[in-house]
Amino acid sequence: MEVQKMNRVELIGRITRDPEIRYSNGAESIAICRFTLAVNRRKKSDDSQEADFINCVAFKGTAEFIEKYLRK
Repeated sequence: MEVQKMNRVELIGRITRDPEIRYSNGAESIAICRFTLAVNRRKKSDDSQEADFINCVAFKGTAEFIEKYLRK
C-alpha cells in the first residue's frame, strides 16, 4: 500500500472580514466556512509593505471554531 503525503501550510495574517459559515445540503450537513487572510510579504529594501490576500475554506469542526472565535 502506498502512503500519500499531504502538504501543510501555516499562514499568519489579518482576517479581512468576518467569516461566513454555511451548511451543505444532504443527509448529513457539513459546516463550510469561508474567509480571507491578508498576509504581509517580506519587506524589500525600500520601506513599502505589500500583502497577499488569500481565500481560505475550512470544514466541519474547524469551520465552526473559526466562525465562533474569529472576527475582523
